[in-house]
Amino acid sequence: MGGLADHIAQLVVNGAMTGAILAVPAIGLTLIHAVLRFPNFAIAAHATVGAFAGYVANVALGLPILPAVLLAFLVAGVVGVATDEVVLKPFRPRGSITTAIASVALTIALENVIRFGFGNELRGYDLPIERDWRLGTIRIGPQQVENLAIAAAAVAALFAFLAFTRTGKAMRAVADNPMLASIKSIDADMVGRLVSFVGMGLAGLGGMLIGLDTTIDPLTGFRAVLSVFAAAVVGGLGSIPGAVIGALTVGIGEELCLLVLKPEYRSAVGFTAILLVLTLRPRGILGQRAY
Repeated sequence: MGGLADHIAQLVVNGAMTGAILAVPAIGLTLIHAVLRFPNFAIAAHATVGAFAGYVANVALGLPILPAVLLAFLVAGVVGVATDEVVLKPFRPRGSITTAIASVALTIALENVIRFGFGNELRGYDLPIERDWRLGTIRIGPQQVENLAIAAAAVAALFAFLAFTRTGKAMRAVADNPMLASIKSIDADMVGRLVSFVGMGLAGLGGMLIGLDTTIDPLTGFRAVLSVFAAAVVGGLGSIPGAVIGALTVGIGEELCLLVLKPEYRSAVGFTAILLVLTLRPRGILGQRAY
């Protein structure tokens, strides 16, 4: 019995670490949905863009992890603004479903650009080899703790930005009521660009954190997008606190499913979570909020 309890505790810890990483791109997805009013599935490709930008910074340029993470955020954010302006913005007047489908096509295109530039092989970051830390029977990797700290710092910085800066309050105003925001002379186009930059930057940061925990290839973001979308839906699309709660729920659920399922069936947790939420609580745990 003790062995099973220890195993469950280890899975819960692993799931919480995974959930913290999932929360970063999930917040990016829910932020874009709250302001631009469509689910931007191109977040998958931008996670991969960030992962490879961080890889180039860390491996090719020899930068430490923290500057590489910052570069991953910046590159993915800039690419996010450019692709939104050129590809997705013309579709937005046609409705959220059309724009979401366009974002799927954009994901495929960007993934193939990355594949053309870097190939299909798995790549890893230049990380020191360190022993796991032990807390009783629970093992925690130092890189997991660093990833958790980076994710927590990114989420805290976003909350502070939205709560205490004029630009952050403008973003919240557009998310709450676009018509009223325009009456108040808030530039919706500027806010949209900023949201694309921040949302896709968070996706890129999350993509690099995923890569730090495993490896990267052109499908890094694609493999994670179902879990990211499930986290946003479970928490409530449009709610940033909900995205965090949803990510932790999905992360822990995916780990605990290993008690009864093979690892290749972990993605079933995301599908199940989405179906349950859409059936029982369509607005998610925290409902629809704009901030």
